[in-house]
Amino acid sequence: GAGNYGMCGRAFGPRFLWMWPNARISVMGGEQAATVLATVKRAQMDAKNIPWAKEEEDKFRAPILDQYETQGHPYYASARLWDDGIIDPADTRKVVALSLAATAGAPISETSYGIFRM
Repeated sequence: GAGNYGMCGRAFGPRFLWMWPNARISVMGGEQAATVLATVKRAQMDAKNIPWAKEEEDKFRAPILDQYETQGHPYYASARLWDDGIIDPADTRKVVALSLAATAGAPISETSYGIFRM
């Protein structure tokens, strides 16, 4: 989600992008997504005066939760090369140091935009 941008996610073109084994990557959490989609579905059902039982709502939410749990997992992301790999949190300092050393001598490309005054 927005945290992905705050942490210099893939859209910003970082030189390296590592994940910890407990990380999750998605636009929002599965519970939030299931709640939003269920709210929209309930509004549609209410507009048509069709009853929607709690059991039906739970059945509607289950595959959404499952999809977010599966596709937000770091192994799912790394298997699709969305990042540069999963690192042991205990090795973070070593991996960051090696990554910084690898990028230190890389050329900095010219920009095509002016100065941003904020």
